[in-house]
Amino acid sequence: MAFTSHRPGWARATAVTVTALLILLAPPAGRATAAGATLPLGDPGLAETRTTRTLADGVTLTRIVRGTEPAPAGQIDTTTHGPWKVDVLTIDPHRAHGHLRATYGPDLAHTEKTTELVRSSGALAGVNASFFTYTASAEYPGDPVGLGLYDGRLLSEPTGDDTEADLVVDAHDNRVVMGRLSWKGSLHNRRTGATLPLKYVNHPPVVPPACAGLTDETRCAVPGDVVRFTPEFDGTTPAGAGVEVVLDRHGCVVRTQSTRGTHLTSGQTSVQATGADAAALLHTADGGCLRTESVLTDEQGRRLPVHPGLFGVNGRYRLTAHGRIVVPAGAGSFFARNPRTIAGTTRDGKVVLATIDGRMTTSVGTTMDETAAVAQALGLTDAVNLDGGGSTTMSVEGTLANHPSGTTERAVGDALVFVPGPYRPLEYRPADES
Repeated sequence: MAFTSHRPGWARATAVTVTALLILLAPPAGRATAAGATLPLGDPGLAETRTTRTLADGVTLTRIVRGTEPAPAGQIDTTTHGPWKVDVLTIDPHRAHGHLRATYGPDLAHTEKTTELVRSSGALAGVNASFFTYTASAEYPGDPVGLGLYDGRLLSEPTGDDTEADLVVDAHDNRVVMGRLSWKGSLHNRRTGATLPLKYVNHPPVVPPACAGLTDETRCAVPGDVVRFTPEFDGTTPAGAGVEVVLDRHGCVVRTQSTRGTHLTSGQTSVQATGADAAALLHTADGGCLRTESVLTDEQGRRLPVHPGLFGVNGRYRLTAHGRIVVPAGAGSFFARNPRTIAGTTRDGKVVLATIDGRMTTSVGTTMDETAAVAQALGLTDAVNLDGGGSTTMSVEGTLANHPSGTTERAVGDALVFVPGPYRPLEYRPADES
């Protein structure tokens, strides 16, 4: 269920609330049981079993199966008999020897399967995470549609859309916060004082249709986009009409190009501009070094400090907040029964990553309302709905733990993973952000 919308048409501004927490009750390891609190899905009295196994100290995997008979193919969206299959990965930060982090493939612009992301990061387990630009024809299908924060590096900004629900984790202590983040970015010429707002981070800019035929984009009178690119995005930056300014690790101009598209080496960044903003970028960058300001704020307008070890992904809709179900009413395919991926926290600080298989006679999936009810029943005081549908995947030790819909596992933009051992920062870090 990856979003196919492109960000330039979306508004940009939002925030984050600190998570509250609730106890997740799980049956003893290795024991299947139909006793205890059952999932609020389908008819009362449906058979339900839970089997839990310990993956490592403080890390368990629970399989919940509710309902016993396969659903008729024509009744997947309406049946009250199920079945449902739910996989629940529970991490107790007080006991687990490892850390949570978000990870993507060789570059941000393309996609990798969740199983591959778990293997390549040396993780014990993980699930798919952010909504991403995925379409069959997309040149950069892995581009996150919303927040993408990796080891303290903002590689994709929040959309500002009211539906976005962001999850941020600090790998130092596995503390999780969630809500809606807002972002502002700008360029400042240290010598001249010229300033230019940034619109996006690592997203291909759009050339205004009225200026598409111009050979010199600086003559365009219609506002375009101003976008900051980092080496993590792709091997080369997006090509096309507009201008591009390449900066070294100190923010000083390395070269200026009259068209877009170049290779960035380690430590370099670039800024692309289209439309009337092309001339504005050249003016701002003229004869000096640029300071890049990038600020994330929470829902109260307080600055969220960004530091090594901070990771963040985007979801769509909060499921629970402070113990209450908060999913809004909605209609259409997104709110209908689908495979779902959930991330949340419990009152005593456990982190839970869960997948609900769907679109199959062996597991029908859940509506948004049902998904929120499952999150609450699992003890998640605060939870977000991550990318779902064909993206919903859980991997344990690099092998599939659930059954994704479709004929093969879908490649995704990024994943939330639990990596054994202490957090260690990545090597390269831009020096020009404030």
